[in-house]
Amino acid sequence: MEISNTLFSRALIDAAARAIPLEQVVADQIRAVQINAYYGRTHAVRGVSLGFAANRITAVIGPSGCGKSTLLRCLNRMHELVPGARVEGRVLLDGEDIYAPDVDPVAVRRRVGMVFQRANPFPTMSIYDNVAAGLRLNGVHDRRVLDDVVERSLRQAALWDEVKDVLGRSGASLSGGQQQRWCIARALAVQPEVLLMDEPASALDPASTLKIEELARTLRDNLTIVLVTHNMQQAARVSDSTAFMLSGELVEFRPTTELFTRPKDQRTEDYITGRFG
Repeated sequence: MEISNTLFSRALIDAAARAIPLEQVVADQIRAVQINAYYGRTHAVRGVSLGFAANRITAVIGPSGCGKSTLLRCLNRMHELVPGARVEGRVLLDGEDIYAPDVDPVAVRRRVGMVFQRANPFPTMSIYDNVAAGLRLNGVHDRRVLDDVVERSLRQAALWDEVKDVLGRSGASLSGGQQQRWCIARALAVQPEVLLMDEPASALDPASTLKIEELARTLRDNLTIVLVTHNMQQAARVSDSTAFMLSGELVEFRPTTELFTRPKDQRTEDYITGRFG
């Protein structure tokens, strides 16, 4: 991967400051640097620095209320949409700080897409129009282009064969798992570089959960994926690396197999063995 002298120097400074190997900083497509997130006076995320490697799935686990979903929303500037919320620190996307004063947050959210815990399609729009919505907001109105992107996105989300004959209908009749893949297709339509997934299978049955997991493994060939999950088995099945958070802090971050079999921190071991959480 080529990177400019300016970005290389910045990466070198960041690596030296936090004793992070330079090759890891360069490989990270998106990196949180000393992120502190607040809801009013509540300090929800405390000084978290964490890198997410390109074309890999990074899982973030921890008990409810530990700050993992808040951290996720900081990665595409969704956190600041909450009244009274604020963020301190930096998030580097391909070396550039998304919180810099001249950066458009809407542009950030196009590059860093997000899928939420529960499917959230636009209820008055058809299956087709839901997927095409982001493109139209970005000024794309050519029907041939829209048709191609809608089909491509639904195929990427492993949903095309199930809905190709009913694209003009509402998606209300789709199952929960289908609706979640539908929302993934909508996120993919604008061709993000990073996809944030906030417990995307927590409300789904086991069969639908497996489809979402299979989809995530397929998508990482072209995307960087950050997966927040309360399901440790899911993290073990699909992720390349796993971060464990507790009380707003990052406790441990390691390759998934190592974290689950040889955790370095006693708190991590206590959590994954069920002593709390």
